[in-house]
Amino acid sequence: MRLVVAATGASGAIYFQRLLEQVDCAAHEVHVVLSAYARQVIREELGTWTPPAGVHLHGDKTMHVPFVSGSAPFDAMVVVPCSMGTLARIAAGIADTTILRAADVFLKERRKLVVVPRETPWNLIHARNVVTLMEAGALVLPASPSFYSKPANLNELADTVVSRILSQLGLPDPNGFRWCGSGSLGAGGGARDSGGEAGSGSAGNELE
Repeated sequence: MRLVVAATGASGAIYFQRLLEQVDCAAHEVHVVLSAYARQVIREELGTWTPPAGVHLHGDKTMHVPFVSGSAPFDAMVVVPCSMGTLARIAAGIADTTILRAADVFLKERRKLVVVPRETPWNLIHARNVVTLMEAGALVLPASPSFYSKPANLNELADTVVSRILSQLGLPDPNGFRWCGSGSLGAGGGARDSGGEAGSGSAGNELE
């Protein structure tokens, strides 16, 4: 897989970090783009951060990268975490940075674009921008952790979101939990009920 992972200035750098730690960067071509504010947030939330071996690291002010052109075949792009400002600019078709141009290319080429906003609560402008992106073909995956796997620490909690990202990318998810029904959990992509992700009335469902 040829994958682009972009981080912006929203809080939630742990999601970006954990995603890169769980993607096999030796088996896949992974390009990382950091906005200026992403670098600041990473310093404040993670301290030091070193890209995994094999990752191609880029700044946000260059067009000398292959994934900003539709002529270069890429499989998927993830913006994690995605600030609401970045989401709004993608929705408006603004493409004056590396991240924005790449997102615009992935939309126009009908490639997988996964956007992971963390902001809460949303105002009406946020909600309308999200709808615009969904209508344009993006998959909006809010950073909403789950708890039925009983995460024991922050990494495990963040992994409940990263697991959903990996699932959307079709990549292995060794740390993921899948609701198996009857009050049980399966690790690493265990069996699911035929009716969906969670059994009827289970902790994995939103109950009415």
